[in-house]
Amino acid sequence: MNTVIAFILMFGLLVFIHEWGHLIFAKRAGMLAREFAIGFGPKVFAFTRNETVYTIRLLPIGGYVRVAGFDPEIIELKPGHHVGLEFNESGKVNKIIVNHKSKHPHARIIEIEEADLDHALQIKGYEVGDEEEKLIFEVDPKAFFVMDEQETQIAPYDRQFASKTVGQRAMQLFAGPMMNFILAIVIFIIIGLVQGTQVEEARMGEIIADSPAAEAGMQNGDEVVQLEGEPISTWEEFTTIIREHPSEELDVTVLRDGEEVTLTIIPKEVEGVEGQESFGQIGVYPAYEKSILGTVTYGFSKTYETTKLILTNLGMLISGQLSLDALSGPVGIYDATDQIVQTGFTNFLLWTAMLSINLGIVNLVPLPALDGGRLLFVGIEAVRGKPIAPEKEGLFHFVGFALLMLLMIIVTWNDIQRLFL
Repeated sequence: MNTVIAFILMFGLLVFIHEWGHLIFAKRAGMLAREFAIGFGPKVFAFTRNETVYTIRLLPIGGYVRVAGFDPEIIELKPGHHVGLEFNESGKVNKIIVNHKSKHPHARIIEIEEADLDHALQIKGYEVGDEEEKLIFEVDPKAFFVMDEQETQIAPYDRQFASKTVGQRAMQLFAGPMMNFILAIVIFIIIGLVQGTQVEEARMGEIIADSPAAEAGMQNGDEVVQLEGEPISTWEEFTTIIREHPSEELDVTVLRDGEEVTLTIIPKEVEGVEGQESFGQIGVYPAYEKSILGTVTYGFSKTYETTKLILTNLGMLISGQLSLDALSGPVGIYDATDQIVQTGFTNFLLWTAMLSINLGIVNLVPLPALDGGRLLFVGIEAVRGKPIAPEKEGLFHFVGFALLMLLMIIVTWNDIQRLFL
């Protein structure tokens, strides 16, 4: 049960922060954000606030912000349609009744000749049964369609995604991944405030019992100053040499209580994954200290290091050095979360920060239906001076989304095989 709760909270936080970034910058640019959704599929919960419907949906496989102009308008008024019109105090149309007009006895029934709800905000037509007098009605910019008694706000062109500048559109698309990186920085800072930040020098923290370090006589607080005759000044230098010499006897000089002590240590050989070489490990944790500046620095540096690691693995996946078996979907992430939750809250926070960075990076990959794919089209528009035809871009994203769903099925099947077969 703890794992289920942890997974739901983690998933909800990552998706919420990502989509919240899209929502905030859409509203800042004046776009109409029709829906803010966590999950896909049927609605489980919904409420409306400040023009936006906030929903929680059944399938926990992502989320979205539906901005006017991304998709074709839900309702199109064509010549010959009969609609009911209701008016506000200033005499402008504030409701367009598409069907079930009998439920709106005060609505004025009009046969449409022409309707422009993008620019002119006018409806032209005739009273039903009287085609002699042409009528023109001004439409309020925040008027609603009423279809099956459900209200949907219209979206004049200046409220649509396409009407905004290249910079505004690019920022709205980039904001989701950006918020994932910011979330990771905040989480790492919180971890730093709780447990402290790793010192730069090669100073020992916890020594794992029965490890090569413990057997060699290493103690908490020892600072490695020399390894195999080479001076050591940082933890990275120390661990790099250890990893490169599995099962080899190494002479280590440590500074202990102001005196130099020489030890002999043999790193344990650990097998690599996915065909990677084995490496050495001695069973120690670095020392930590608490400072405000160090904590903030840790938040940014840890995010940078994690980003670089994920990008390296992504490059190996693209080049074929890693197979698709190395990918995990929701099932695999849930299983990993189950294992990590057992190791403590701090490790769960680390896992959440890493997944947040991963979500940000994946969404920036220029693939169809992802933020990166949409950013690619905005970038092409900036270079060529005019946008790609909406039909072509829509087809690109539709096909891409179908392929992404296929990849999700393959990855999920791989997860299930690893767990149960």
